[in-house]
Amino acid sequence: MPEVELSAGTIEYEDTGGDGPVIVLLHGVAMNGSLWRKVVPELRREHRCIVPTFPLGGHRRPMRPDADLSLWGLGRLGAEFLERLELRDIVLVQNDHGLAQVIVAERPELVGRLVLTSEEALDNYPPGLPGRVLMLAGKIPGGLNAAFQPLRLRPLRRMPAAFGWMSKRPIPNDVTDEWLRPLLSQREIRRDLLKYLRAVDAGDFLRVAEKLRSFDRPALVVWAAEDRVMPPENGRRLAEILPQGRLVEIADSYTLIPEDQPEELARAIRAFVRETSPVRDTA
Repeated sequence: MPEVELSAGTIEYEDTGGDGPVIVLLHGVAMNGSLWRKVVPELRREHRCIVPTFPLGGHRRPMRPDADLSLWGLGRLGAEFLERLELRDIVLVQNDHGLAQVIVAERPELVGRLVLTSEEALDNYPPGLPGRVLMLAGKIPGGLNAAFQPLRLRPLRRMPAAFGWMSKRPIPNDVTDEWLRPLLSQREIRRDLLKYLRAVDAGDFLRVAEKLRSFDRPALVVWAAEDRVMPPENGRRLAEILPQGRLVEIADSYTLIPEDQPEELARAIRAFVRETSPVRDTA
């Protein structure tokens, strides 16, 4: 797997190569780039897909001890990743986590088009039952390890506080094994996630949302109509906040649309890219 050395540490990523618009796809907490394993095959025929794994618990390579892994620090890390790979006018796609919002809020010139799919936003932080459990675990010494160790038992991963309300359909065990292994086995990975959990609050996402009002480039908001963690109303509000925002709601899915409805999601992304053009920075 390719990797790039950034100021915070080593970031692994997948790159399909090829021609066409570049799509960068970002994952959520306690996951890695394999969240997009069903979507990338639907997109790669017409696009170059780049799928990094950021330090949100599913990463295999710990970050440096002094790395800033706050929400804003992760936003700077995301921008650094795009710059190091010399990516411009990209289509930036995010599910579950709010990292893409921070990147476009702070460095809009790096992004030509934006796709936000069922994710943390506005006043929904911590998001739903899984988010509240995770935040509580992060506040208690040893709590994060205690929260994740029971998930060695695969049936427990379908609990509402784990992945049960994130994906409507069971995620294959080998996939969740890969997502959870770093947190279950490496203290340094838990340290990285704790940095984020202890630094972020709902006010961060509200501040990000205010900055999104000036993102004057094409934006698509794709939300799960049955989402139990990320309220559909938040998707509608995001689409209204973004000056060029448009909304698509997808049925029969929870938050992890790439798991529940990958073909529908890929179809929406393809149509959006075909119908829009990036606004190039002329500065």
